[in-house]
Amino acid sequence: MAAAPVRVTEGQAHAWELSPPSWEWFYAVVFVTNVVVAEFAPLSTPARVALSVALAAMPPWYFLVGRPQIYGGLVSARSWVYLAGISALFAVAVYQTPNAWFLAFALSPQCFFMLAFRSAMYAVLMFNAAGALVLYLRHPGPGVLPQALLNAGFGIGLAFVYGRFAYTIIDQSQERAELIGQLETTRAELASAHREAGTLAERQRLAGEIHDTLAQGFSSIIMLLQAAEAGLGPDAPEPSRRQIELAAETARENLAEARGLVAALTPAGLASENLPAALRRVTERLGEQTGIEVSFTDQGVPQPLPAALDVVLLRVAQEALANVRKHAAAATVQVGLCYTGSAVTLQVSDDGQGFEVGTVTDGYGLRGMRERLEQVNGRIEVTSAPGAGTRVRAEVPV
Repeated sequence: MAAAPVRVTEGQAHAWELSPPSWEWFYAVVFVTNVVVAEFAPLSTPARVALSVALAAMPPWYFLVGRPQIYGGLVSARSWVYLAGISALFAVAVYQTPNAWFLAFALSPQCFFMLAFRSAMYAVLMFNAAGALVLYLRHPGPGVLPQALLNAGFGIGLAFVYGRFAYTIIDQSQERAELIGQLETTRAELASAHREAGTLAERQRLAGEIHDTLAQGFSSIIMLLQAAEAGLGPDAPEPSRRQIELAAETARENLAEARGLVAALTPAGLASENLPAALRRVTERLGEQTGIEVSFTDQGVPQPLPAALDVVLLRVAQEALANVRKHAAAATVQVGLCYTGSAVTLQVSDDGQGFEVGTVTDGYGLRGMRERLEQVNGRIEVTSAPGAGTRVRAEVPV
């Protein structure tokens, strides 16, 4: 019986999902600092009005258009609308004073939150080029062009390094998050399978114990009471005869109860039919559900088997057919059961895609079949090759 699986990670937001709120503080600090520096620059009244209007329009434009894109994880035309608008406001601000260029440090990271890396770099190039061009046209002079190119180059280079690093970390983190999720799912499935296997093994053990002890004991008691009743002479006291009859009746009732318990602990497929009938039923069900051409044959003289052997062979057949359904892509499946007197052989063959037996690690299904058979001193043999189908052969001694 397996313990409940422990989660590798607790349910929480990923680091990259927490980044936008942290960056908003950075945006705010850069924006406020830039407003203070730009507003204290010596400007004419029209230039100051234009600068103030452009700076004042940036926060509402961000909160109404940009922020929903960042938090929604949406890569759409609306992202480009926002970036085009913020680039225009940025160009207006830079046109009034070169000090507004520092806004680029707040605008570049936003591109990477709402666009893929390549598209984000295009956006960074767009507003840095726009800023450089506006700066050169507004303040022409021998030293302005190198300064504009240097500012643009530095901003683009910093954005490239930051963006590449951030996207690499995010990609690796997402891959690891997916692997952890798959690991937790697999752990849960294995724990469930182990619990089911443990429950089934305990049910089989109890069924065997009840059958071999209580049921057999009650049968012996009934036989002894019948023999005792037959040995009574014609002059035997009626109370003695009545007591023997009551004891036999009680033993029969308890034998029926014991057999009911054994039946309740036996797999449903074997509760009302023998092993060949149960195998034929699960084989036909596969054909009905998948459209695969199936067939079942039994050879030899069927003989009653211990309940444990019936259960093992039925479970092996069910697991082999489940593998055919999930992996084989087969057109036909043959299931055969053969009684040889000293052993019972089960074989499941398909004409599916097959696989390299030596290069495939046993999954839980094959490992489970092998463990079940080892419990009853049986063995399993798997034969397969790419394109040549698969054959699973299980044998148990009787």
